[in-house]
Amino acid sequence: MVAAQRDIWRPTQLLVAFRQVGFTPSLSKVAALWSGKPVTVRLEDLDKICAALDCTVADLMVAEPQQHLAQREQPQQRAVGEQREGGPVRPVPRRGGGPRRGLPPN
Repeated sequence: MVAAQRDIWRPTQLLVAFRQVGFTPSLSKVAALWSGKPVTVRLEDLDKICAALDCTVADLMVAEPQQHLAQREQPQQRAVGEQREGGPVRPVPRRGGGPRRGLPPN
């Protein structure tokens, strides 16, 4: 949104703005920033992006607390054998007294 407010509509235009402040990422990196939500951004790069777009970090990021709360409300998965609220999981003996397996051969 910030780029659009600066009349920047393509990754190549954004790359030109970055180069004006001394930030020289590859075009593929700029295209990745442009097309989606990057997983990580170095703080040094974030400062340069803000300088190129004449904005603050808060202008670039949108908080999503509802998404965080939704993840919190989902029941957590347990590992096999993990203790439950009712106490430890105990094995149940076989009924019927069928033949028992012998020891493995030596």
